[in-house]
Amino acid sequence: MKAREKVEAQNVRAELLPEQSPELLKTLHLLTREGHLNADARRKLKQVNHLVGLVQPAMDDVFTRYPSPTVVDVGSGNSYLGFVLYELFFSKRDAGELRNVESRADLVKRSKERATELHYARMTFEEASIEASVLPERVHVLTALHACDTATDDAIIQAIRHKADHVALVPCCQAEVAQQLKEARATVRPEMRSLFAHAWHRREFGSHLTNVIRALLLESFGYQVTVTELAGWEHSLKNELILGRRVHKENREARARLDQLLLSTGVRPKAVRALLGEAQVVS
Repeated sequence: MKAREKVEAQNVRAELLPEQSPELLKTLHLLTREGHLNADARRKLKQVNHLVGLVQPAMDDVFTRYPSPTVVDVGSGNSYLGFVLYELFFSKRDAGELRNVESRADLVKRSKERATELHYARMTFEEASIEASVLPERVHVLTALHACDTATDDAIIQAIRHKADHVALVPCCQAEVAQQLKEARATVRPEMRSLFAHAWHRREFGSHLTNVIRALLLESFGYQVTVTELAGWEHSLKNELILGRRVHKENREARARLDQLLLSTGVRPKAVRALLGEAQVVS
């Protein structure tokens, strides 16, 4: 079946997670009232469900280790991810809280109305940017799906400052480092400069370098990091997934590699500027 093909109601069950209800997806308007799955909704659902599957070990871990874990989805948009997580992991338990952070007032209002309709009492919404969001002192899982440019850095900053046990990040549209590479051309070694001499290469290399730095930064703060693909290219061109599980207080070897990479490329993205002088925050 083609990635952007409509799925008729009688075939939709095969597109869903085992315990996922069509009723929830109708409330979210991912399924039509007749139960059909349109092409664009199928693409969105594919990404959300695949991320949920990859995050499931983290969810199982925090519900096992903590009496009432806090899960935060930042840059939540329509909160599709949050609603699916709530149905699968929170609705069958009497503990835990799922917080959603989104800057657009209309999306927050709509999500609040849907949560009320669904009786998702422990699902809350904050209208704020990721950077300005007010989170609990302790967060157990933090997710960010398609947080654009430095918003992913803000998610990393929040995760580390609030000692998140697990992070799941799908970055999008990185631009900051490409600009920094342009400004650093005169100061880096010629062989390094060749990697981003052209504007196209600078955008592509800058995007890759951004996520390499993010992974190393998480490792520096004690996370065990896996970088993988979220979904096939037929569903999204922005589909790199960074998963982190906090296993140590810090990793000095990763910090040394990160420092060397920053020195070699002449860049210093937002998360680095915010966190490298704040190692004492992590305990």
